[in-house]
Amino acid sequence: MQPVKIFFFGDSISFGQGISLHKGWVPRISARLDDLALKGGREILVINASGSGNTTRQALERMPYEVQSHHPDLVIVQFGMNDCNHWETDRGNPRVSPKAFAANLEEIVARACTFGAQRVLLSTNHPTARDEQPMPHTTITYQQSNERYNEIIRRVATDLGPAVIVSDMEQVFRAAAPTRTDLLALLLPDKLHLSEAGHDLYFTAIYPRLHEVVVALLDNPSRSFA
Repeated sequence: MQPVKIFFFGDSISFGQGISLHKGWVPRISARLDDLALKGGREILVINASGSGNTTRQALERMPYEVQSHHPDLVIVQFGMNDCNHWETDRGNPRVSPKAFAANLEEIVARACTFGAQRVLLSTNHPTARDEQPMPHTTITYQQSNERYNEIIRRVATDLGPAVIVSDMEQVFRAAAPTRTDLLALLLPDKLHLSEAGHDLYFTAIYPRLHEVVVALLDNPSRSFA
C-alpha cells in the first residue's frame, strides 16, 4: 500500500530559517506523524518542499517537480511573507501584487488537488514586529502589508470551498501574545522569523488540524473531502 504523502510547501517560516533543524515546527510535526503511522500500521511520508525567500510566483515554478510529480495526499501551504514585501529596487511595488498573490494561491491549490491532494491547508502568517517604519517608497509598514495579505489568504480559502481549510496563525499569535513584549519573545531578533517559542506555537496550533485529516486518510485512503 502506498504511503500517505504529506507536503509542506512554503517559505522560510516552514523551512525553519534561523533555528536548529530539529526545533522547527515542520520537523516536529513530521516526528509526531511518524508515531501516528506506527499506531495505524501504514507509512506516512512527510516532505518539506519549502524554500527560504520564496514568493508564490517562485513557488509555482517549483511546484511541478517538487510537489505535483509526487502526487501528495495533503498539502500545507505557507506563503505571503515575501510576497507582501516591498524592496528598494521595486520602487513602491510589492514583490507580488495582491491580485497576483490571490491568483497564485488559487493555482497552487488547484494544482495540488489535480495531482491528488484530498485537502489543502492554507496558513495565514503570524504578526511581525516590523511595524515602526514604512517600507521603501511606501507609506505602509511591513506589518500592515502582512495583514493585508493575510486577508487575501482567508478570502481565497473561503472562495475555494471545503477542500481547503485555514490555519489562522495571525489570530493564534494575537491571542497568545497580546503585548509587543510577548510577540518579540516569539520572534528572532530580525522581528520576523520564528524563535523556538514561535515554532512551539505553530506546532501546537497546526498539528491538531492535521491529525484529523491524516487519521481519515489512514483509515480510508480513497475518501474524498470535497
